[in-house]
Amino acid sequence: MKDYIREIETALERYLPEGEYEEQKLIDAVRYSLHLKGKRVRPSLTIAFAELCGTTVEMAMPFACAVEMVHTYSLIHDDLPCMDNDDFRRGKPSNHKVYGEDIALLAGDALQSIAYETMLSDEAIATVGGERAAKAARILANRSGLLGMVGGQVIDLSLEHRTVGAEIVQLMEEKKTACLIEAACMMGCVVAGAAEEQIKAAERYAHAIGLAFQIVDDILDVTSTAEELGKPIGSDAENEKNTFMSLLGIDRCREMVAELTEEAIRALDAFDGDTADLKDFAVRLANRKK
Repeated sequence: MKDYIREIETALERYLPEGEYEEQKLIDAVRYSLHLKGKRVRPSLTIAFAELCGTTVEMAMPFACAVEMVHTYSLIHDDLPCMDNDDFRRGKPSNHKVYGEDIALLAGDALQSIAYETMLSDEAIATVGGERAAKAARILANRSGLLGMVGGQVIDLSLEHRTVGAEIVQLMEEKKTACLIEAACMMGCVVAGAAEEQIKAAERYAHAIGLAFQIVDDILDVTSTAEELGKPIGSDAENEKNTFMSLLGIDRCREMVAELTEEAIRALDAFDGDTADLKDFAVRLANRKK
């Protein structure tokens, strides 16, 4: 799946405006965060499921880029002082530390708009058809919006200085983290014209690895270093946040990661194609160190 990353990097640049504009500072801010070297997990999954269901990288690419744009906008906003107040992202200064809070806020807004413009472009519709493009866009809107990723962030804010049970933390992370990964995987199936059974299986796979991804993040916030992660560590404990680690401890967290990884692998039984890379991907996410 590393091959996808190079193509995603090239395609992301293609969807940004070229030339000089009065809004150039905003464009620069968008480009800054979009090209911070992340793992590109979500767009890679969109492409992987699209290929698994019988379509090409080229057909899936606008939708893969759209997922990454929405993810990037959420990171810009998460780092703002009114949210998590983080000064670094992926080893570099956060967007608001470089461009100011006002431009960072607008850069996030702009990225969300560009994402839908990309999915519903003439190119995308001509390639996959209007019905599939609209369905994919609707999935992304649903999973990233009021009752999805944004809703999860609201739950997160509401839990500050409160102690709650693990079930509330899980609900928060299902929305805040897993929902966008679900969108990525489901959209890959949709643009390929997959059956509903396979779309649901992709959702189950994504839900499992999304939760596992967040639990590993919670573990690394305690056990890793800022140099390894490229962002501050220990902030969860410092801010008295409810996390899987604070509520369940490291042993149970590691058990849950293993259980969720097995659940993800079982979900892939719904597909006839070669799922070895996706199985390996789930295992590597569970064992990652950064």
